[in-house]
Amino acid sequence: MPYVTVEMLEGRTDEQKKALIEKVTDAVVETTGASREKVVVFVEEINKQHYGVGGKRLID
Repeated sequence: MPYVTVEMLEGRTDEQKKALIEKVTDAVVETTGASREKVVVFVEEINKQHYGVGGKRLID
């Protein structure tokens, strides 16, 4: 059973996340031959307050 975790900053719409899950699932099925019903995709959204680049939070 393949598990895929996608980490990204918050702010995508539900439709965008739905499309992402569908396309990631398609890619896993195509490349591994796994059964579509067995592919699990986790979308983890990172709050911009909890993410920093170059010593600064993205919201600052």
